[in-house]
Amino acid sequence: MTMTAMIPGGPAASAANGVTLPLSGFVPQHFRLDVQGPVATVTLNRPEKKNPLTFESYRELTDFFWACGKDEAVKAVVITGAGGNFSSGGDVFEIIGPLVEMDTKGLTAFTRMTGELVKAMRACPQPIIAAVEGICAGAGAIVAMASDLRLAAPKAKVAFLFNKVGLAGCDMGACAILPRIIGQGRASELLYTGRFMSAEEGERWGFFSRIVEADLLGEAQRLAAEIGTGPTFANTMTKRMLAMEWAMSVEEAIEAEAIAQALCMTTEDFARAYRAFAAKEKPVFRGD
Repeated sequence: MTMTAMIPGGPAASAANGVTLPLSGFVPQHFRLDVQGPVATVTLNRPEKKNPLTFESYRELTDFFWACGKDEAVKAVVITGAGGNFSSGGDVFEIIGPLVEMDTKGLTAFTRMTGELVKAMRACPQPIIAAVEGICAGAGAIVAMASDLRLAAPKAKVAFLFNKVGLAGCDMGACAILPRIIGQGRASELLYTGRFMSAEEGERWGFFSRIVEADLLGEAQRLAAEIGTGPTFANTMTKRMLAMEWAMSVEEAIEAEAIAQALCMTTEDFARAYRAFAAKEKPVFRGD
């Protein structure tokens, strides 16, 4: 099965690579993919340039995350970068240079295309864990922000650099998502100044769940595997409600959660957990 999304005109218009299912057999052209058991690990893989994104890698990553919803064998996703850095953001010469020459129509097609990556990550039913080390800047910071959980190496540095190149901080959902993670005032400071946030500061502010002193990727994969052994339908519902409840009143959220939880109670995993508890055993969830 092949999944390829369509994009309006401009350099972003050509699909990077049709994503085939199952994902364990898919070979990306613009990042590395390793599927081990329930965990898919995505590695941004241009270490000589600190893993910048290109028109093609934006498209292929977007198609990959949309395809995740069709692969029930993958229960969690880890995203990281090769060579000691997460991502330096959009490639200066392969993206920013061509943007200067585009008209409004082409520029709008590009900005909508980049936003599609965040939409795909948020719609992806599997929890996404970002393992961040070294430089994590611009669109790279957005990819980390759009993930569900973030772990940091001690020397990780995150910057939303958009104003450094004459652009607004409102890029790819930053003004909607970042304040919900670290608060309005702290998000405003980062988006207005474009300065780097250290790993320690990011952990203290809640951007990072924790700092991992050694084997960052291994720890992210272990966490993903732990999540992957949990009740799949329930985890998907948790991710969906975390996103949906941003726009709800507390009363609406309580009602929505009541319906969501009632649906979870119809799953075999719920009954399986009860039987295991009654037998004083650990439940083994199967995702049904």
